[in-house]
Amino acid sequence: MASCRTCDSVCRSFVCFLLLGIVSPYRSPLYKLVPTWPLVPSHFQAQEFSTCVLVSGEVDEVFVAQRGNVSTKMNVFSEDGTFLRSWETEKIDMPHGTRVHIPAGKTAADAQIWVTDVGSGPWGHTVKAFDRNGTLLHVLGTPGKAGTGRSPVQFDQPADVAFGADGEMFVVDGDGGMNNRLLKFSSDYKLEWVSGGKGNNTGEFYIPHSVEVDMFGQVWVADRANNRTQVFHGGQQPTFIGEWASCFKGDGPYSVRFSADKKYLLVIQLNLSRVLILAAPSKAGFLGNCTVIDTIQMAPGVKPHLLSVSQSTGAFYVGEIGANQSQKFVPLH
Repeated sequence: MASCRTCDSVCRSFVCFLLLGIVSPYRSPLYKLVPTWPLVPSHFQAQEFSTCVLVSGEVDEVFVAQRGNVSTKMNVFSEDGTFLRSWETEKIDMPHGTRVHIPAGKTAADAQIWVTDVGSGPWGHTVKAFDRNGTLLHVLGTPGKAGTGRSPVQFDQPADVAFGADGEMFVVDGDGGMNNRLLKFSSDYKLEWVSGGKGNNTGEFYIPHSVEVDMFGQVWVADRANNRTQVFHGGQQPTFIGEWASCFKGDGPYSVRFSADKKYLLVIQLNLSRVLILAAPSKAGFLGNCTVIDTIQMAPGVKPHLLSVSQSTGAFYVGEIGANQSQKFVPLH
């Protein structure tokens, strides 16, 4: 059982976390919990939905988005757990996915923090970029209005956002809304294509909940309610490469992110309260079999939702909507 400042298990907000997966049936554990992160967890005041990490040069920041009846929609910590600042903003209704993006020619100081907003209020159904201090920079979608439109673009509960090497943007839309689709935007936010539709056939989605771009430029979609991940070439038109489904018996994938060394795909299964660590493909265009290398098993009710990975330290951070907290895990090797 993992250690804690006050007991032998990881206990916060009266919830104890038994990390059974640290004793892996597959091999020696790949990650361990850091029970002292953050240093002051009382900053978590609502459901912690997602995280994103910016570590470059002198910038060392972990952004944790929360929703609920609170004015603070984003808390910012350092990787050592020090609280840095918060965003008090009315321009986020209900945050869902988050992603750090540094535009071409810019530095970490100019990084954008992208937030998908699934709320139904005046700023909902949008994908928005903020600066590091919470100043709104860009809005995609029609604020406060769900829809299927392409000109202007409309979203219905957009779930997540990812970026390719040339700054192209991919959005999965949405988190239980009417659209069930994958969209690609150019680096200057012009819509290039839309793909998908509700269903379980190849290229269709049922609650596309998370999106990631791998080192080959391939686009991974967590097709949550279909209990699979689908993978596409993200060029001028989306081309289907393959899917993984055998690893997701019992619950679909909620979050897909690659480890910093690109060896593993980290996948959350919320209803099973666990993180799967899968072997990542080693070459473009070929997925191979879905192979579980390790698991991190949490107690029922924790409900991990979305995670992010530090490209500097290799640590990953999990937003947990059942426990109302975020936790940090670091690589052991």
